[in-house]
This record gives sequence, C-alpha cells and structure tokens, in this order.
Amino acid sequence: MKEEGAKEGEKKVVFLPAELYGRIEERVRATEFRSVEEYVTFVLEEVLGGEEESEEEEVKKRLRALGYLE
Repeated sequence: MKEEGAKEGEKKVVFLPAELYGRIEERVRATEFRSVEEYVTFVLEEVLGGEEESEEEEVKKRLRALGYLE
C-alpha cells in the first residue's frame, strides 16, 4: 500500500543503530547486493509480502472451513 501523497520512487529516511548497520554492511559484502539500502529494501519487501501471503492463506483456510472453497 502506498502512502497517501507519496510519489513513485520517492525515498524516505530511516535511522538504524550503528551496530545494526555495521552487521548489515558485513552481510552485504557476502551477497550480490550493491548497498545496505538495497539489502534492507529487499528484506523489508520480503517480510511485508510474507505478511500479506499469510493473511491470504488465513482467509482461504476460513473459506474452506465454511465450504466455500475446496
């Protein structure tokens, strides 16, 4: 879901503890990601996408229990 008034591609600032940032930098060096920002964006999209999938599965489970889906 896009924030109201947000433009496509617009970026926002998020502050991370320096220790966490350092740990992410180390992990980025061992991957094909080009930056901490790229890595963090990927991870957050995966987490948020996973929540949506879980919610969808829960709805399907309920519909099956009610006999609406096979």
